Amino acid sequence: MLDRDELNKLMRALAETREDEIGCDECLERVDLFVEMKLSGLDATEAMPLVQEHLDICGDCREEFEALLAALRTAEGSRVGWRSVFGATSRLWRRMRGGSSR
Repeated sequence: MLDRDELNKLMRALAETREDEIGCDECLERVDLFVEMKLSGLDATEAMPLVQEHLDICGDCREEFEALLAALRTAEGSRVGWRSVFGATSRLWRRMRGGSSR
């Protein structure tokens, strides 16, 4: 049984639900491109607002996004650089998510 706080949280989440939202699977399918845009200095939020909105409300997806971003920022400081690491990381990410290896 939900307690009062959990019920209030659920009701707020339902009230904020919009027709044009994406779910976790779709967000995680796009997060590598979102990270690449951020690292390139592009406005990822403007280009992919649904991904940003999902990351704002979903702690699990935000955690995945932040982990990928942190890993690539660490690579940015290395001799190799994030762009070299990104291709391999992106392919690995897609395989882990069950998507294409391209």
